[in-house]
Amino acid sequence: MSTLIQSRSRKHIDWILLGIVTMLVAIGFINLYSASVADGAQHHVRQLMWIVLGVVTAALIGSQDYRLVARIAYPSLLVGVGLLILVAVAGTSINGSKRWIAFGDFSVQPSEFLKIAVVLVTAKYFSDHERPEGRTLRDLVRPAALVMIPSLLIINQPDLGTTLTLWLIFGTMCVFDRIRPSTTVLIIGSLLLALPLMWTFVMKDYQKDRVRAFLDPEAELQGDAWQVRQSRIAIGSGRIVGKGFLQGTQVQGGFVPYHENDFIFAHHGEQFGFLGSVLLLLLYTLLILWPLRIARFARDRFGALLCVGISALFFWHVAVNLAMVMGWLPVVGLWLPFASRGGTAMLTMMICVGILFSVSQRRRQFNS
Repeated sequence: MSTLIQSRSRKHIDWILLGIVTMLVAIGFINLYSASVADGAQHHVRQLMWIVLGVVTAALIGSQDYRLVARIAYPSLLVGVGLLILVAVAGTSINGSKRWIAFGDFSVQPSEFLKIAVVLVTAKYFSDHERPEGRTLRDLVRPAALVMIPSLLIINQPDLGTTLTLWLIFGTMCVFDRIRPSTTVLIIGSLLLALPLMWTFVMKDYQKDRVRAFLDPEAELQGDAWQVRQSRIAIGSGRIVGKGFLQGTQVQGGFVPYHENDFIFAHHGEQFGFLGSVLLLLLYTLLILWPLRIARFARDRFGALLCVGISALFFWHVAVNLAMVMGWLPVVGLWLPFASRGGTAMLTMMICVGILFSVSQRRRQFNS
């Protein structure tokens, strides 16, 4: 009997998703090892500990019924907001930003977990309040208010990148859930009108400098413009097949700041070239599209919305990060999933993977 149960469990594992994540984690680890060699740090060693913790967490979540997550959707947001308040009171500041809670040699960035909380809360709210005819602006007031609460705390850290990500995830889920065309026009119009106010009253001076560097990189040869320029040189110098593992001159020479984090793609592009970059982009494309396939066959609306939200989280991180390192968008400090150094980031991604495994596996079990 136990053999039969184990056989059925293996059959229900989403092997495609497992393969995608395994390959991305492996490539990320290789690049972090290269980053460690470049600056004499131990980025890959510490990241390995977070990978192991993430795998265990994903396995535990994947073994549970995802519908249990609906019960903790609102509490997770409440806990997340509480952690953000703790950061504001007793957090650790790095490079002028107060985003972390330190535990000895380790630190945790609670704002990363808020991305998952927003997915959970939005999926819960939309599944409980269906609007087949499409949502009006009035229908979006309450869920938007739930996103606004952590956003105000996060942008005050300051962390514009994470704040924008929360709203991009929420907006993507709104589009998939259907909003009326008139509502879309009103939202876009309101955002355009709000841009001057954000520039004047919300954005910090260094954030404005990043926008200026993006708009006129030739005039701003230091700071973020220098970083992006060196990143593009590194990626371009890889050409077709790359310079080879640990053979990159730009990154290994220390010309690309934050090469182990937001600009990890510069490592990959310089070492493995165009072909290696295409492989990585293909894997990220599968990572984004596969949750949508799981959503298509999910048993209920809540499970489908969870998958859509996680797909949105993956998409915006990949799209914004790659556009940022290529100079197509201003630098906003978004990491590359499964590749950039960061324990909280890795754990966040693994929690998302665990949820996807749960939705995929329960759909198969229910339909078998």
